[in-house]
Amino acid sequence: MSEQDKRSQRGDESFEPIPGVQGIDAEGAKPMAISVDDEPGHDKSYSQGQLVRRRFFRHKGAMASIVVLAVIVVVAFTSIGIGPIPGWWPYDYTHAGTVVNGGSPTWQHPFGQDTIGKDYFALVMRGTQQSIIIAVGVGLISTFLGTVIGALAGYYRGWIESVLMRLTDLFIIIPLLVFAAVVGKIASGWGIWGLTLVLGAITWTGLARLVRGEVLSLRERDFVTAARAVGTGAYRIVTKHVLPNAIGVIIVSATLTIAQAILLETSLSYLGFGVQAPDTSLGLLISEYQNAFTTRPWLFWWPGMMILAIALAVNFLGDGLRDAFDPRQNRSKD
Repeated sequence: MSEQDKRSQRGDESFEPIPGVQGIDAEGAKPMAISVDDEPGHDKSYSQGQLVRRRFFRHKGAMASIVVLAVIVVVAFTSIGIGPIPGWWPYDYTHAGTVVNGGSPTWQHPFGQDTIGKDYFALVMRGTQQSIIIAVGVGLISTFLGTVIGALAGYYRGWIESVLMRLTDLFIIIPLLVFAAVVGKIASGWGIWGLTLVLGAITWTGLARLVRGEVLSLRERDFVTAARAVGTGAYRIVTKHVLPNAIGVIIVSATLTIAQAILLETSLSYLGFGVQAPDTSLGLLISEYQNAFTTRPWLFWWPGMMILAIALAVNFLGDGLRDAFDPRQNRSKD
């Protein structure tokens, strides 16, 4: 009998850990090392949250987007201030002054001036503030409504699902821009908060359908069946077991909704159904100065480039989150 067979009979044969596979050691007491990294040879184990963070922080596009968004937000909300909090920029967006150098960009007015001498940097920063507030507000409201409606429809099924999904279909078949223009005109007198509430209330349909699909799949899993078997209530099952497992879809969709809201608010303000003067937004600035495109193009390009930068950054951030939450992604490791 060979030495290996003798060790097998004694039960003292040592087993080498296999990367990515969990097992039991020779004594049956301790789990072997688990490797959840994508590279062979790594035997360190990570929780699901740690894996998501590792994948997200290694997404170069998402990291660059965070930096761009952080710079835009900090500059926009500190330069001219908001509410009673003053900003560091010396010019106010409502103050009309003397037009210098024909309104062209100068050291004194780096973004130039408009036709009545208002500092255009202050106007663009004010427009950026308004657009970001509306976009984030719409994203939060839309995410909340879409998650609740999708979870209810997917978990309860039956007549609840039929009613909620028919309501969703009704919102989907109406052209979003037309619907938003009508309700935006009604809500324009309520300020940006009324506009935010209205836009959030009509942009939840996509997320609701995604969440419903995830919940339909998750409700048939063994851990949900086990929770029902021990008498766990439906509310606790949905909030503690189902939605946490659908959080990836929810977060990614919420991020992309913010990017969509930026463009939707811009379109409405451009058409005159969004933010109204004397306040301003990026879309309203483009609308007001579109005729100056050939003579003073900076009045058109500065808000346009700000919209482009925010929308691209948010979309790249959404791509990074999608890749981080998707376990099938296989990004190169350091």
